[in-house]
Amino acid sequence: MPENKGLVLVVEDERHIADLQRRYLSREGFGVHVESDGSAALASARRMRPVAIVLDIALPGMDGVEVCRRLREEGDWTPVLFVTARDEVTDRIVGLELGADDYLTKPFSPHELLARIKSVLRRTAGPPQDPVRRVGRLTLDSGRRTLHVDDSPVELTTTEFNLLAFLLRHPGQVFSRDQLLAQVWGQAGYRDTRVIDVYVSQLRSKLGDASPIRTVRGVGYSASEAGR
Repeated sequence: MPENKGLVLVVEDERHIADLQRRYLSREGFGVHVESDGSAALASARRMRPVAIVLDIALPGMDGVEVCRRLREEGDWTPVLFVTARDEVTDRIVGLELGADDYLTKPFSPHELLARIKSVLRRTAGPPQDPVRRVGRLTLDSGRRTLHVDDSPVELTTTEFNLLAFLLRHPGQVFSRDQLLAQVWGQAGYRDTRVIDVYVSQLRSKLGDASPIRTVRGVGYSASEAGR
């Protein structure tokens, strides 16, 4: 039997898709709990504290967008991977703005689902040996995965935290959007690199004038060594 890697909550109302996800995740060593509607999913997420949530957007009753919104409002930052049959850029951006950590568009390969979940969980764990970094008014602790501006804690999604931590580990170095997708996401499979702009915008909104991220026009982004 593979090592137990924690519980994944699968929220999917199409039974054959849910069964396929359960089978592949179980083979990989994950426990799996399946819900088919949003209200039950929200209750299970609160009760079971899964390591990750695979969340279909189109659900009966409460949809996946609202489930994610409520979890984030409650301060639950469990990694969420949105699944949607829609392939519009706006749908993906809405999911990211709500705090989703990744997304998949149907139809997708179960192997890709596994790869994405593993990638999200690696980013969640982070490198425990990283030191506390102080840049300007920011104090980022990669071991505890906490961020403070001055003495006030700031809540970040998994991907927001990892993007900021990566830039702070390479102060002054400029990265293209493709490089950030490869380094932070672990792949460069997105067809639209504007997802990077969404995350940078969210970070700047949360950090205000303490944000160290600067735009290098025509190239990408970097973090100032001394903050702003």
